[in-house]
Amino acid sequence: MTDKNKIDISIDSDGPNEETTDKCEMKNETKIPDTIEELKEKLKNAELEAKQSYERFLRVSADFENYKKRSSREVSEFKKYANESILSELLCVMDNLERAINSSATDEKVNSCIVDGVKITLNEFKKVFENYGVKPIESLCKPFDPNFHQAMMQEETDEHPENTVMSEFQKGYTIHDRLLRPSMVVVSKAKTDNK
Repeated sequence: MTDKNKIDISIDSDGPNEETTDKCEMKNETKIPDTIEELKEKLKNAELEAKQSYERFLRVSADFENYKKRSSREVSEFKKYANESILSELLCVMDNLERAINSSATDEKVNSCIVDGVKITLNEFKKVFENYGVKPIESLCKPFDPNFHQAMMQEETDEHPENTVMSEFQKGYTIHDRLLRPSMVVVSKAKTDNK
């Protein structure tokens, strides 16, 4: 046999030595970063990522808390004003009762028992409205406020300051702090001198 075909096999009688075992094990393991600088860089990146994740978590938690508060407020608001439409329609009934009382108060021929019955019914309506937070808007002799008053006409006068409510065609009402129906009013204006 020639040297080319010759294979050198040398076996120690003690078995494989520690050096060859360590080299084999290192080849089988995953690659370990070579330097401490690489480890520091990876740690820094991991800390930055953890910090960003924590900040995202805090924002999501704050958004969720705000959502819960907003939802609770909306449900409370809904409950507070849920009866608004039916109460608004009942105002017409109350207006008619008030008109019946006002028109019959001057007529001596009308049976006083009927007038008293209408007054009692009207008072019951007022109690129901109060229980649901409906209150009349006090308008007479007050400054005109377009948020609560609807001007039906203006009248020249010296008796009231300008833009003061002189009379009401129809009472206005609020439900809690919200306008249910504006007052229909006559507003004063200063007299013009026509010479």
